[in-house]
Amino acid sequence: MKIALYPGTFDPITNGHIDIIDRARDLFDKVVVTVAVNANKSPLFGVEERVEMIQTVIRQKRFNNVTVESFDGLLVRLARKRKATALIRGLRATSDFEYEFQMALMNRKQEESIMTVFLMPHEKYTYLTSSIVREVARLNGKYKQFVPPNVYLQLKRKMNADI
Repeated sequence: MKIALYPGTFDPITNGHIDIIDRARDLFDKVVVTVAVNANKSPLFGVEERVEMIQTVIRQKRFNNVTVESFDGLLVRLARKRKATALIRGLRATSDFEYEFQMALMNRKQEESIMTVFLMPHEKYTYLTSSIVREVARLNGKYKQFVPPNVYLQLKRKMNADI
């Protein structure tokens, strides 16, 4: 069984992330979306909220070979534990490449048997990031078309609570 991890902060998950998950699930027997607990970031949503939002989307889309979990620590350790052979990373633009290339090489140094697979989202998502969605939502702009419906509602609720 070929298993891949798709790691990220997903704060919040966007339609671009969903597009990458959809592409990855066609390439692998199982995809594990791994929500990072990152002490260096101050996410808008807690890790449990992010996991639940993604699980809802996965159920609604009927992505039967996709699961979601959170992790804290070295990604390659989780990959070994889950018997994953690949890490999925999305590349939107050349600006993503340098950082992702460095991370892929470092992960290879940690565990040679785990490869990094770069997937490009549909071109309509190449500019889309969680940070941009959060900022547009914070400024009360239009962002409904960038995230799944359940995420839109959660983001709207969160932004109204912060006003």
